[in-house]
Amino acid sequence: QVQLVESGGGLVQAGASLRLSCAGSGTTFSIKAMAWYRQTPGKQRDLVAIIRSGGSTNYADSVKGRFTISRDSAKMYLQMNSLKPEDTGVYYCSYETYGSTGYKNYWGQGTQVTVSS
Repeated sequence: QVQLVESGGGLVQAGASLRLSCAGSGTTFSIKAMAWYRQTPGKQRDLVAIIRSGGSTNYADSVKGRFTISRDSAKMYLQMNSLKPEDTGVYYCSYETYGSTGYKNYWGQGTQVTVSS
């Protein structure tokens, strides 16, 4: 089992920066990938950025060049620069683990990011 706690969301103006954090605890040695997702009302949860155990990363086209995902052991971060109103949403962290029963995904509770114009 893995427990995830996010922090760092808030209300900022366009152009500002925020840093989201996700702290993992529990069976974190089996983490294969860590990711950030964003969800807005009435829409599905979309992938924003992912970092794999080998260090490779991928970003949604809308955040490339502005957001940076990183990790430090069982902690994950999302540095968000040059924020835009369309970045507004609830950000969830997710860890993918692999164990004796196969792959599992764990989710944090979400943190609200609101960017005003």
